[in-house]
Amino acid sequence: MSWKGLELFPIGKVLRQYNLRKAKQDARAAMNVALLDIPQSMAYALIAGLPVQTGIFCASLSTITGPVLASSRFIMLGPSNATAVMLLSVFLSLGYSPGQALIALPLLLLLVAIFMTVGAFCKVAGITQYISKAVICGYITAAAFLIIINQLKTVCGLHVPRAATFVESLGNFSAGLGKTDTDALIVSGITLVSYLLLKRFAKGLPTIALSLVVTAVVVYVLRPYGLEPEMLSGINASSWPLTLPTFQWKEFTEIAGGALAVAFLAMLESSSIAKSLAAQAGDRIDLNQQMLSMGAATFASSLGGGMAVSGSLTRSMLNFRSKPATRMSSVFSGTILIVALFLFGDKIAYLPRAALATLVILVGISLINPEQIRLMLKTTRNDATVFLVTFVGGLILPLDTAIYLGAAISIGLFVRQAARPELREISFDEQGNLLERAPEVQKHRRPEIAIVHVEGDLFFASSDVFLDQMRHLAEHPDLRIIILRMRNARHLDATAASTMMELTRFARSKGSDLIVSGVHPELETVMRQSGLLDLIGEKNFFRYSPENPTISTRDALKRAREITGVDSADITIYTADKGKDHA
Repeated sequence: MSWKGLELFPIGKVLRQYNLRKAKQDARAAMNVALLDIPQSMAYALIAGLPVQTGIFCASLSTITGPVLASSRFIMLGPSNATAVMLLSVFLSLGYSPGQALIALPLLLLLVAIFMTVGAFCKVAGITQYISKAVICGYITAAAFLIIINQLKTVCGLHVPRAATFVESLGNFSAGLGKTDTDALIVSGITLVSYLLLKRFAKGLPTIALSLVVTAVVVYVLRPYGLEPEMLSGINASSWPLTLPTFQWKEFTEIAGGALAVAFLAMLESSSIAKSLAAQAGDRIDLNQQMLSMGAATFASSLGGGMAVSGSLTRSMLNFRSKPATRMSSVFSGTILIVALFLFGDKIAYLPRAALATLVILVGISLINPEQIRLMLKTTRNDATVFLVTFVGGLILPLDTAIYLGAAISIGLFVRQAARPELREISFDEQGNLLERAPEVQKHRRPEIAIVHVEGDLFFASSDVFLDQMRHLAEHPDLRIIILRMRNARHLDATAASTMMELTRFARSKGSDLIVSGVHPELETVMRQSGLLDLIGEKNFFRYSPENPTISTRDALKRAREITGVDSADITIYTADKGKDHA
């Protein structure tokens, strides 16, 4: 059953073909994810400045309700770093106290759910292709700084005023350092040492959860000797609240902008994760369907005492590596969380607040990705501009303002450039010379060697279209070589370079290989700085020659025949006219 192109119960197809073997496979993946989900959800609630139970409530409800409407079988919904710190920024910018934030949270989540649901039916998820990865990288890096500075005060046992920006929070933290609590620092040191030892010697085990358990035991043993750190509150699962939003026009107008920012960020984050995992697995993904599932999960979270919902990168990657058979692994994971909450919820009172804050700081540090930052800063001037505007804006402005600013700059740069690449068919005449043929005379056959003539702009707005077209070609079982003829390609940026890396890995996973020809110096610079050239390899890389424009493609064909080990092969070209695809 569908409406406006969206499935209203897609999990029904899964259930009709479900069996015991798939259930066992999904249950194993679910257990792996649940062991990470419990401490991580508490940590994200702490990041948002909310009680730890809101994170667990959110994770439980969203992992059960989300898959009912989801498109991806790998995405694990629930709280995430990005949306947690956005919630914190929104409430701090409004001047809400923790108590006021908790009261306003159901209404904010309801608005987020409405924005996502309406957006899904209006097919707005496609807007993500116009937002450069530099925006997300800049936002995540700024968010990491805000996470770290906000948790440092808990690590030091300080009770200083909260602030909406990193700069203000740093000032408040510095002013309160004279009142540092020694017990909190000791607990933080115990947690850090436990985490590092477990990470070094207990690989494959749930390091975060075990670190909390070890710290709790050590603190319990040291209590008779005067160690009295501030503890978390236990969770009474039997009093799980039904949180109905309260409607007041003044509050509605205050938080509507923040709700839109949370919905926008969750859409960007989940789309990025879903596309990446789908590309690795060879799956198809409907981003609007995925957005609808997040709307439903956020609605459930708004009624069940939860927090903002997004796709979690770490939990989704763990689920992907655990090889679930279906999206039911997410449902099983949520069920395990609920059972664990009823069995062990009260034991959370044995966890020191400083211990969880220490692990949150480690998570924050892990969000700072030097490789991605270098890629954004060195690849093109546009990527560097978008990254720096978003990052610096995130340090001195509330994060919702920063992400709007970064998105605006990204779209503005897109408007200055063309929107998508153009692909043309290449063939040979009777003498063996290269010709460009019109699509109407294209032969409908699948080649062993495909020459793809990329014409026009190849940057972040066109990378999804390009990857989708190329994946159609790369999936053919008889294809051995893809030659990208890039003589007329322009504006390659970090996002497109990353897409070409994904294409190269995907093609090789299918038993094919990628060769590029006709590369101009400016494109070569981007490929070299991004690491794409290293991945493709010098032997599969042929530069443009002004004296003989077709010689690089001729040399590329020689290389293709060298790889295939045959002197003759069927050679045809995948083609697309401007604004119209042909395969």
